Amino acid sequence: MSVQSAAADVDVDLRQLFASLARNWLRILLFVLVVTGLAFAFASFATRHYKAQTQIEIAPRESVYTRPAGSNNDGDKPILDEQGVATQVQIISSNEILKQVAQKLGLSRLPEFDETINMSSLSRVLILLGLRNDPMDVPADERVLKKMREKLNVYGVEKTRIIAIEFSSEDPKLAAAIPDAIAAAYIAGQGAAKSESNTAAADFLAPEIADLSKQVRDAEAKVAAYRAQSGLLIGGNNSVLATQQLAELSTELSRVRANRAAAEGTADSVRKALQNGGSLDSLPEVLSSDLIQRLRERQVELRANIADLSTTMLDNHPRVRAAKSQLADLDAQIRSEAQKVMKGLVMQADAAKARENQLVADVNTLKAASAQAGEQQVGLDALQRDAAAKRQQLELYLTNYREAASRQDRNYVPVDARVSSPASVPAEPYFPKVGPIVGAAAAASLLLAAVYTLLRELFSGRAMRPATGARFAPIDEVAMPPTARQEPAASLEPSARLDPVAASEFADGPAEASRPERVADPQPAALSEPVADAEPAAKAEPVTQAESVAKSEPVMEVQRPRSVLGEIDVEKAAEKLIASGAARAIFVSPEGDEAAASAILVAREVSDAGLRVLLLDLTASGAASRPMLDSGLFPGITDLLASQAQFSDVIHADLYSDCHVIPVGTADPVRAMRAADRLPIIMQSLTTAYDLVVVECGPADAQGISRLGGNATEVFLSMLEADDEVTQAAVRLIENGYPDLTLVTPLGHEPPGNPVPGRRSAA
Repeated sequence: MSVQSAAADVDVDLRQLFASLARNWLRILLFVLVVTGLAFAFASFATRHYKAQTQIEIAPRESVYTRPAGSNNDGDKPILDEQGVATQVQIISSNEILKQVAQKLGLSRLPEFDETINMSSLSRVLILLGLRNDPMDVPADERVLKKMREKLNVYGVEKTRIIAIEFSSEDPKLAAAIPDAIAAAYIAGQGAAKSESNTAAADFLAPEIADLSKQVRDAEAKVAAYRAQSGLLIGGNNSVLATQQLAELSTELSRVRANRAAAEGTADSVRKALQNGGSLDSLPEVLSSDLIQRLRERQVELRANIADLSTTMLDNHPRVRAAKSQLADLDAQIRSEAQKVMKGLVMQADAAKARENQLVADVNTLKAASAQAGEQQVGLDALQRDAAAKRQQLELYLTNYREAASRQDRNYVPVDARVSSPASVPAEPYFPKVGPIVGAAAAASLLLAAVYTLLRELFSGRAMRPATGARFAPIDEVAMPPTARQEPAASLEPSARLDPVAASEFADGPAEASRPERVADPQPAALSEPVADAEPAAKAEPVTQAESVAKSEPVMEVQRPRSVLGEIDVEKAAEKLIASGAARAIFVSPEGDEAAASAILVAREVSDAGLRVLLLDLTASGAASRPMLDSGLFPGITDLLASQAQFSDVIHADLYSDCHVIPVGTADPVRAMRAADRLPIIMQSLTTAYDLVVVECGPADAQGISRLGGNATEVFLSMLEADDEVTQAAVRLIENGYPDLTLVTPLGHEPPGNPVPGRRSAA
């Protein structure tokens, strides 16, 4: 666990933190003992409260033998659903039942339910001072009901039709008596409601039955009078006589028509057989005649005789001729008899037709009578329906009245509820529980004391220790050489520009042997590009100038001090930017992260002057933005280039000044480098929004900062020591197109991570 501040990184020393518990064990123990003792005293001297419970089962209590006719015969079917049980819960806890129980048990005389009894002197004084309401202003019944409701709990047991009644009291016997009394009052109330319902039903049905009896008699009298007046006599099958006769005549007419058709058909067939000379043997009516049958038998005998005679005699023999003559007479007689049968059938058909005509006339007459009877039957049916409805209602009322009267006389009103589990006198109080209360108090007090001790140790700073490998160290302690620490910053010679000739000469001079070795930052800037090995052609001009100066003036072999390089301090660099009206200030720090403090200090100085300043951190390690934000986890320029954030997301406020800062960011640098072409556009947008944009590039070269330049741009080289590395970096920048290079040093100033007195701080 680490905590980052504005000056340096610190860690929490867990060993030191938890060691504070051992150092303060006596204080913690005393606190736990005091709290536990108070809890034990409260649990020991508190008033005991006892709780009892009564359960009521909601179930049908009607006997199968006394259940009203037509009702549900399934006695096990539930009569109440969840809403019905909830309704009964509200009825049980109603004011009416509670008042009955309070009056029955005399609860108004007990101090537990009426606070006006044995009122303490302190309570009377508070009432007189107006700090407490006077309970006497509330009626006694209301005071008792209020206390009962505070101690009463009525609820339905989940997924059952059982209602539980819980009550707590200081008296264990009273705690058991009150829920039983409430259950008894509820059952008695339900029985009284049923009895009242039966009485009301009997009182209602008695006059209704008398009125209905009279109405039924009148309706039946109207039916009889209407039937006699209209002549609607009832025949068989409870139908009107005219309708019944019409049905019978219709049946007879159908039968006569069928007989007539059969007779006419038979007569036609006989007539056709006689006219065509056909055989009469196929006609059933002819064959059924006895005379024709005998003639047929005689004809057969004669034919047999003729056949016998023909065997011994010729056809002209008198006997043969006499037999043939008799046979011809028999055929004539058979046809004569067939004609008589035909005439009989014709006469039978004529008689059937006459009967049919008569029946048709009778049917037409009965049709008119039946139609008139049908019209009269409509009125008769209406009267009969009215009489039947009234009689049915009268019978229903009579049945219900007998049942209600019998229940009222015998006082039989079964209630659909019973006490399934009466309350028992509790032996132990449910409050207070000494063991749980004391244990909870001890555990809570121990936890609170431990937390208080840990927080006190943490906020006192005794549990903090410096973090190993802090990311930012003060400049005046690390980056400054021993000689610079001893000499004040004001002793350096001020100079606004670095002379390229002097820089070249100093680059050729010997280096100081006593300078301590310093390791430069091997990483380039995050958004810089590698410099080409080939030097530009413009490099020849400063070399020529140096040679001309060398020829004209002799060079002295005297080692000059480092101050002759012409560096300026932070204040003068800020004054120069303000006076020149520069829109961009590019800082190059060849000595690594420690030299990046110049950009931070210059940006804060210009911001304190009243200008809107933004610092853009393009270093690989975030050395310029981390001291201003105390963290390197904010989104920054890499997120903006990678299109993972917007301007409003990457611009942050400096914790110690009015300056704004864009950190390096948390996006992938390789992905951000692919969009490096957008950097000039971003710089143009920032220049439009701010008066000055300060860019810290780290150990960048001329080609690397080429994208950042523009109109009104100043280039600074930040230095801690005027060594060969700084001089060579300055010469390379001057030779590659930046002759107006200015050197600035942060020496003599507070580290940028510490707030300067008078400025805004993070706290």
